[in-house]
Amino acid sequence: MSNGKKIEDMSREELRAELERLMGELSDLEDTHAFTFGKTTVHIGAEHAQSMQEEFDAESAAGRGKISLVQRLLAEKGGFER
Repeated sequence: MSNGKKIEDMSREELRAELERLMGELSDLEDTHAFTFGKTTVHIGAEHAQSMQEEFDAESAAGRGKISLVQRLLAEKGGFER
C-alpha cells in the first residue's frame, strides 16, 4: 500500500497489484529465511537464531494475514476466485 490509500478503498486492479506485491514480499522473506537457515555454513548463535526465527514467524504471519485480507476483498468485489 505504497500510495497511502486504505486497502478497503482500493479498486479491483489496485487490489490485484497489492496482492502480487504482498506475495512477492512473502516469497522474498521465505527465500531469505531458507537461505540463512538451510543453505549457508555461517554460524549463528542459538539465541540469535531463535530471535531471527521469531521475527520471521511474525513477519510471515503478518504477510499471510494481509494476503488473506486482499484475497477476501477481491472476492467480495468479484475479482478473485479461491
